[in-house]
Amino acid sequence: MRFSFLLIVVFLLFCTDDVKGRRGRGRGRTKSKMQIGLPITGKYRDSDSDQYYNNNNGAKILQASHFDYEYVLGHKIAFLCVAKGNPRPQITWLKDGAEIFQHLYMHVHEWRIGDDRVKSKIEIDPATQMDAGVYECTADNMYSIDRRSFKTDFSIAFD
Repeated sequence: MRFSFLLIVVFLLFCTDDVKGRRGRGRGRTKSKMQIGLPITGKYRDSDSDQYYNNNNGAKILQASHFDYEYVLGHKIAFLCVAKGNPRPQITWLKDGAEIFQHLYMHVHEWRIGDDRVKSKIEIDPATQMDAGVYECTADNMYSIDRRSFKTDFSIAFD
């Protein structure tokens, strides 16, 4: 009886070691199909939503800064957003989900281009650790809203 009990224990230990050795492998190489920062386009469930998001006069961002940006502490960082629409869209800047406004170290510049375009640039000089985060440019008019996100993090330059 003792021998069979000992044999069962050894067998179970052998099996659990084999399972531990394989843990963490297998599904780890699948690629995510979710994309971040891309505009929503295509067909919608109801005609009102389809008409809203695919309106030719709706706000559309034409040009925006890179998604992932690494800046050097103490240097200037800048983000750009160009949008069009009829009527001309209004651009709003957010950081980590909260609207941001111009202050001593952060300047927002805006240019109207023609009747239907607007260009907005935000500059932070000098950049600090507190400026790391997710910035968002939102363009909206009475027909639609479009937005782009910019993720930032800092690095330290050694002179």
